[in-house]
Amino acid sequence: MSVSKRQFIRSVAAAALLLSSALPSMAEMQINLSDVLPEGNFMVKNAIRFADVVKEATKGEIVISVKPGGSLGFKGPDQLTAVRDGLVEMADINISQQVGVNPLFGAEGIPFLVSSMEELKKYHAIIRPVFEKIAEQNNQKILYMVPSPAQYVYLKVAVDNIEGFKGIPVRGADKNTVDIVNALGMAGVAMPWGELIPALASGRVAGVATSATSGVDGKFWEFLDYIYPTNHTWGSNMVTINLDIWNKIPDDQQAAIEKAARDLEPEFWGISRQGDLDSIKIMSDQGMKLADISPEMRATMVERAEALQKAFIERVPDAAPLVEQYKASVKAN
Repeated sequence: MSVSKRQFIRSVAAAALLLSSALPSMAEMQINLSDVLPEGNFMVKNAIRFADVVKEATKGEIVISVKPGGSLGFKGPDQLTAVRDGLVEMADINISQQVGVNPLFGAEGIPFLVSSMEELKKYHAIIRPVFEKIAEQNNQKILYMVPSPAQYVYLKVAVDNIEGFKGIPVRGADKNTVDIVNALGMAGVAMPWGELIPALASGRVAGVATSATSGVDGKFWEFLDYIYPTNHTWGSNMVTINLDIWNKIPDDQQAAIEKAARDLEPEFWGISRQGDLDSIKIMSDQGMKLADISPEMRATMVERAEALQKAFIERVPDAAPLVEQYKASVKAN
């Protein structure tokens, strides 16, 4: 064989090797995960870490690509139905925004029902199986659930008593939060995250009810001055996968994905707790003031919340046994 012919064969072999290394494995499954939150949000970072662990655990056969910032065109309330209908394989879903699909998704957000993350874990043990059943009815499987940090109300003005809230237009991410701020005397405005910053800039809203991490995401110090630690409700995100996609994944890879979700979930809860502390410090360093809520003012909030709790149970009677079971579990400890 001539030298030139040997060189030609080697060149062809090298090119084939390079091409094969650049192409995905024939067994590789590419999965998109839709997220409406910005790239820097801890929920998105959690999803990216989950994707990394899944890729390693499945030896590169399952590759999840996280698409943050609503880049796939879905808004928060669209996420569950988008997965259900196969418009996207996976999504990081704000549970409370899905009450239009099933009102039981609002059970976690009953105002002033849960007072801490420790209590929330007890509540999740009760409500998660219900959420999993609803998810299955909507052609998807919950892989993990992570709560947002404690909730706050952000305003431009200082408020000494509950009457000071009267009439202030305050954005809530969902109907439940809007109902709460309305009960406290504010004028609630339901609004997706993507519309919030323009609304603050234009004055359409003069306050926001959300977590501290979202306060940092939105750079609230550019629009608002005071942080009120109302802790009026809790909310979580769930990462789900379309069941048609899930059923195409081999059993051993399904087991690896479930283990990754199970192992990471406690870590993600800890990130949420620390994110609250870190975010309050960031906003304080930017000049925002963490306000005090007097015992009298909080007592009035709780009193008004009792009416909302009863209204929710009347509206969603299937939530009643869940709430009673939770209250009994808290009382037992």
